[in-house]
Amino acid sequence: MVTLLALLPGGLIFAADAPRVVVDEARQVDIVRQIPLTGTITSARVSRLSPEVEGRVKRLFVDVGDDVAQGDRLLQVDSELAELTYEATQALTEQTRAELADAKRRYADAQRLRKQNTVSENELLLREAEVQIKSAALARQQAEQRRQQAELERYVVKAPFEGVISAKLTEAGEWIEPGTALFNLVATHELRADFAVPQGVYTRINEHSRIHLTLDALAEHSVPGRISAVVPVNDPSARTFLLRVLFDDAELRAIPGMSVAATLEVGSGDRGVVVARDAVLRYPDGRVTVWVVRQDGDQATVSERHVTLGHSFDGQVEVRDGLQAGDTVVVLGNEALEQGQAVRIEKARQ
Repeated sequence: MVTLLALLPGGLIFAADAPRVVVDEARQVDIVRQIPLTGTITSARVSRLSPEVEGRVKRLFVDVGDDVAQGDRLLQVDSELAELTYEATQALTEQTRAELADAKRRYADAQRLRKQNTVSENELLLREAEVQIKSAALARQQAEQRRQQAELERYVVKAPFEGVISAKLTEAGEWIEPGTALFNLVATHELRADFAVPQGVYTRINEHSRIHLTLDALAEHSVPGRISAVVPVNDPSARTFLLRVLFDDAELRAIPGMSVAATLEVGSGDRGVVVARDAVLRYPDGRVTVWVVRQDGDQATVSERHVTLGHSFDGQVEVRDGLQAGDTVVVLGNEALEQGQAVRIEKARQ
């Protein structure tokens, strides 16, 4: 059989029927270990709401599953008696204000008459003292009115923050007291993911550690997370510690209580040879191989190497045995190669 040769620009010669392959170089890098984790989506704010006053539940404004904004009314406690007391206090405040006005009028009259020497100096001082006493009485009564108004407002239970009602624990007509659980309120924004991480990883985590999150319902969609807290307290029963991760709510449409998976990347402390994941071929019989390109003068040929793999990360695979740093491997077009076959090569795009 006659093999046709062709001349490339630059003087390189290849067989005209040689397949074209894309190659890349095996490199020695710091090995990153990928650790799979399973955790739970949690909320930064979860509150069990209770009343500040005792009384009978008059009205409920929300039910389980309702979204509420900060300050929304949730429940009204019967406040009839408190309202009557407040009205009486308002009336007494108006009475005290009128008495002060009358005292000021009589003091003004006394000042005018004193200039005419028709009242004594002692009478003038008495009228002045009466104004001061009535002023103090009005200030005290106004403070009492504000106190009762504040107490009256406590008969309405309001949402302390935006969220969703996850549980309703009372009904209209029930008698409640301070400390009685009424609702569970869960914030649905500013969520985080909590993971129990093996204790052996603790010393490997730092500000450069990367983590990607995936929801079970959206397994094909992964989003980056940001480690916000590494709780340095070990769970002796499970030999784990808490890792808290923040993420973008808009990217990961999660709700509190959802299961979340993650891949945590930490340094292994070792260096090793890595190749692109596409360079590795796996066979049903368990063989794992890589095609290596050998340049012999102007001709490039391939040979198959059996390799032993280690960790995978960032689209790369650690090769623990079978390759050396600097070897040229085929990353595209390696599915149908034969031992010693001539190939046309091009570099992988970075």
